[in-house]
Amino acid sequence: MDPECSQLLPALCAVLADPRQPMVDDTCLEKLLDWFKTITEAGSSLLLLQENPCLVELLCHVLKPQDLSSRVLSFSLRLTGVFAAQEDCFQYLQGELLPRLFGEAGPLGGAAWTAPTVRSGWIQGLRSLAQHPSALHFLADCGAVDTIFSLQGDSSLFVASAAGQLLVHILSLSMRGLAEGPPGLQADDWPPCAQKIVGHIEESLRSTATPQITQALNVLTTTFSHCHDPWTQVLWVQLHPLVAALLQKDPVPAAHSLVDLLLSVARSPGLSSSSCGLWETLAQTLSHLSPTQAGLLALGILKLQDCPQALRAQAFAVLLQPLACVLQATAQGPGPSGLLDSTAADSVTADMLLPSKAACVGLLCQTLVHLELLLPLPQRPCPWPQAPLLGAAVTLLQLCRGSGSPASDAGRQLCALLLGCVRVQRAALDFLGTLSQETGPPELVTQVFAVLLEYLRSPDSSPTVLKKAFQATFRWLLSSPRTPGCSDLDSHTLLFLRELLPVLQKRLCSPCWEVRDSGLEFLTQMTRRWGGQAGFRHALLASEVPRLTEQLLRDPESYVRASAVTAMGQLSSQGLCVPPAGPEHPGSQQKSLLGELLHILSTDSEGFPRRAVMQVFTQWLRDSHADVVGDTEQFVAGVLQVAGQDLDWEVRAQGLELALVFLEQMLGPLRSHCPYAVTPPVAAPAGPLTQALQSLCRVRLFEFAFRALFDCDRPVAQKSCDLLLLLRAKTASSSSLQEPRSSPDVASVEAALQRWRAGDQAQPLGDLEPEVVLAVLRSMDLEGLRGALAESSDHVEKSPQSLLQDMLATVGILGENEADCY
Repeated sequence: MDPECSQLLPALCAVLADPRQPMVDDTCLEKLLDWFKTITEAGSSLLLLQENPCLVELLCHVLKPQDLSSRVLSFSLRLTGVFAAQEDCFQYLQGELLPRLFGEAGPLGGAAWTAPTVRSGWIQGLRSLAQHPSALHFLADCGAVDTIFSLQGDSSLFVASAAGQLLVHILSLSMRGLAEGPPGLQADDWPPCAQKIVGHIEESLRSTATPQITQALNVLTTTFSHCHDPWTQVLWVQLHPLVAALLQKDPVPAAHSLVDLLLSVARSPGLSSSSCGLWETLAQTLSHLSPTQAGLLALGILKLQDCPQALRAQAFAVLLQPLACVLQATAQGPGPSGLLDSTAADSVTADMLLPSKAACVGLLCQTLVHLELLLPLPQRPCPWPQAPLLGAAVTLLQLCRGSGSPASDAGRQLCALLLGCVRVQRAALDFLGTLSQETGPPELVTQVFAVLLEYLRSPDSSPTVLKKAFQATFRWLLSSPRTPGCSDLDSHTLLFLRELLPVLQKRLCSPCWEVRDSGLEFLTQMTRRWGGQAGFRHALLASEVPRLTEQLLRDPESYVRASAVTAMGQLSSQGLCVPPAGPEHPGSQQKSLLGELLHILSTDSEGFPRRAVMQVFTQWLRDSHADVVGDTEQFVAGVLQVAGQDLDWEVRAQGLELALVFLEQMLGPLRSHCPYAVTPPVAAPAGPLTQALQSLCRVRLFEFAFRALFDCDRPVAQKSCDLLLLLRAKTASSSSLQEPRSSPDVASVEAALQRWRAGDQAQPLGDLEPEVVLAVLRSMDLEGLRGALAESSDHVEKSPQSLLQDMLATVGILGENEADCY
């Protein structure tokens, strides 16, 4: 500990021990505790207490009957645990202090115990000190384990959860000496503390009270998740009959916790590979749980790497049951749905779907989400029933729209339950989009596009449903078949596209801004993917979509304006802004777009459109857009001038990205595309380097970068520093541009930069010469500045000394100027 902190510590301990002092802030106490943890991890706790007796005095003072703050008492309990984690310090404190703090004579028997903060501090203190055999004997002697048992049912969920985790930690600690090999199967071979905990778990599993069963299952789940020593196999063998007996109760108690436990055991390396009845229990559980609960277990089973094939088949059948019921209820004639081969839809699942809309919607959405998660996994079931699942997704979407024609009473009832259900629509569209990763029968794919178009056209589709319909449509367009040897869209997809574009036009005129925004995002995606293909270009240019998109640059909603900027930038890059101009006005529309975007960058009151403009301009420069190539220097100079005055730091940062792209075009690559490459930049030849630097000076790139170097927003300053370091490395070996550091021009620039750094950036640098710029770069400590920028903004105030001063200042112990105020 620093001498300065040692001098402040007695006064702080006196403040904490005095109930008359103002309440200390919780955040300060947490920081103080973290500081003590850091000290004890690096050195001896016993030596710390011996050198600072005020700490022991604080802990002893807590034991006196007084009206002490519950937060200070909780802090003291946790601090004691931190010190007692080292066995020699534990022995030092054990005489009177530890029993009175953690035994029945301490807070357990006082009024302070009613505060959840104190109970939580008591648990966390025990969790910290339980690190060695001496602590186990102490826990047994002071009766702490019984208290932990009772705290599992605490009214505070945080306390109850912490109590269960502490039991797992104590069990693991008590078995640590037996971790090298499996202990005997007899209970007498287990350590006393472990026997007590396991006995409590057995008693809870036999209980008729669901909360106690839940507590026991949660403890076992945590145990098998974190402990993989051989003794866990013995524990499972001993408790497995009690866990399996829960399945005989109707309903199965604590079903969610039971599922968590069984999956935790199945994922445990030592248990999943042994013959301990696990797979049989999983199979029985699948058949005893409700459809919703069984679906969670089925997904977990199908995610396992190693699992018997019969169990996987059973789990997949359980997962598919709700969709099988949908297909059977809406079938136009008798016969199997095709989803489960010869297995008929389960009556229990059907009964759960029909009576209640909430249960029906919940089960269907859960099933769709589970199947969506399962599809990309390598261990997914094979063969994958792509066609039936596509049919089920399309059927659900039709039922929600009321466009389905169920022939049975069950189908009509299902249609009534799902009609207009936005939640099922969203889940089904997400699932339908995921299914685009696989192929399907042509007739089903046709139905997919038909139902997507139906949703995009419908005036009843909510904004969120429309957004997901656009996303699913794009994914299915991506998966459309291609003509061999041709990258263009096939004839069927082009036909769909011609039907889709009028719908998109309508959505771009929607009174709802979210719909306009979704339509623009969809247009941007399509243009980026197919903007160079003849079929798409012809269909788009024949529509009103480009003109409507240009109008949305002036939309009243800033999010829409930003999306319109991005869309127009993409359209312009592909030459799709408007129908081709006549020979008398070549390129006139392109120029008007550049002016429009510059106007947005200069005048838009919201940050999102301005950021979008900077991203478009950067991409245009990178792609050598026709408008940029005409006069690149004028373009870069104009954009940097506007971006440098923007109040949004992200716009200024994007300006630095544009500057970096221009630098690389002038000087060659400055940064490696491999993040692990350490090859320094290659120096440019002196002749081209001189010309390139003159160009950089003409666009005032250096003034923009130097100004950004002292930006009040750290990400901007860091990005500028990185850019200047890359530039300096690129020009380091150029001897032809050396300039004496004593040059008056260099001194003038350095003086101006000093004023900028102090906050006075009113005076511009003026016209710069390359030699002056390089001399200034070589004189600057950019590495030191980068290191300073990498530190957190409060690295000075985060020091322990500052923390102690602040805590004392809050109660007036320090003078006015002795605390760090931040």
